[in-house]
Amino acid sequence: MGPRARPALLLLILLRTVDTQGRPRLPLSPGSHSLRYLFMGASEPDLGLPLFEALGFVDDQLFVSYDHESRRVEPRTPWVWGQATSQLWLQLSQSLKGWDHMFIVDFWTIMDNHNHSKVPKLGLWPESHTLQVILGCEVHADNSTRGFWKYGYDGQDHLEFCPETLDWRAAEPQAWATKLEWEVNKIRSKQNRAYLERDCPEQLRRLLELGRGVLGQQAPPLVKVSHHVTSAVTTLRCQALNFYPQHITMRWLKDRQPLDAKDAEPENVLPNGDGTYQGWVALAVLPGEEQRYTCQVEHPGLEQPLTASWEPSLSGTLVIGIISGIAVCVIIFTGISFRVLKRRQSSMLFEECSLHFSSRKIHGVGGTGADRSQLLQSPGGLWDGGASGDYVLAERE
Repeated sequence: MGPRARPALLLLILLRTVDTQGRPRLPLSPGSHSLRYLFMGASEPDLGLPLFEALGFVDDQLFVSYDHESRRVEPRTPWVWGQATSQLWLQLSQSLKGWDHMFIVDFWTIMDNHNHSKVPKLGLWPESHTLQVILGCEVHADNSTRGFWKYGYDGQDHLEFCPETLDWRAAEPQAWATKLEWEVNKIRSKQNRAYLERDCPEQLRRLLELGRGVLGQQAPPLVKVSHHVTSAVTTLRCQALNFYPQHITMRWLKDRQPLDAKDAEPENVLPNGDGTYQGWVALAVLPGEEQRYTCQVEHPGLEQPLTASWEPSLSGTLVIGIISGIAVCVIIFTGISFRVLKRRQSSMLFEECSLHFSSRKIHGVGGTGADRSQLLQSPGGLWDGGASGDYVLAERE
């Protein structure tokens, strides 16, 4: 594997998220649509890539695929199933098969101009190289169009076609030889321009009509703001989840006023893998000022802009409050129980004393083990039970 082959694999992934200038690809404005084809291939099979493979997207939905080995055009979404015999599908198949041949010829030309060998030398197999192409068009709400056609070689921007001037813009010095060679072929340049300005927009409109019920669907975002604290900085992170279409605007407000773009990180939008998207923006703030900031989100699926702010978690405070309340209740209950128990003990002791005293009186008067003539001493005289069992007070002699 060549030393520059692995970066090319990364570009194959990034092609879905970059524009024709290599910058992050911005979502289309509302009412705009795009048709994009991604071509990719490897000169040697050790990267797991065929010599040529093509993927076609309407907006952000994959609708067709093609590879050099099978030479078959495959529908990749339900709204194009059953179109195999339609004129649109036949034209699409012819275009992809023609691009297959053109891609391989261009691949060998670029390798030759880089002095990259395609055959073994001195018993060593040549390094594997990759070529990527992104081409297509956009149709905007005002019916204006824009075409793009760009080549990337071994993970680096290489050449870009300029339909206005019918020439090629070289992105690196090694591309100049190919640029000059292709610009000599005026017929090819005119065919490229005709496709970008006429054929591609027409094909896009027909595909939009075919997938009207699906491509017009909208899923509003779920928005939440989270709070992250590190040793160095406090960060607010606004997330928009599970929305479609891809176009979304996310911005931070401070005291309900929009922040300057340079004060916040740019929004990031990535596919979820289920046809929807997720996006986020982050902002560093001073501790204690989090409540001054809100996140505002605009999306075609929302009737009006949605705002969200960070709400401190109440779970920890709530748990502490509940525990404290329970502790207070336990203390109060224990105190009340102690007082009630003490009163009961005092009452029981009093009753025992009274019962003991009464028992002694009854036992001394009519009991079986006492002498009936026994007298109970008293400061004022003697108590005598008497014959009748009644206590009689006798005078002291």
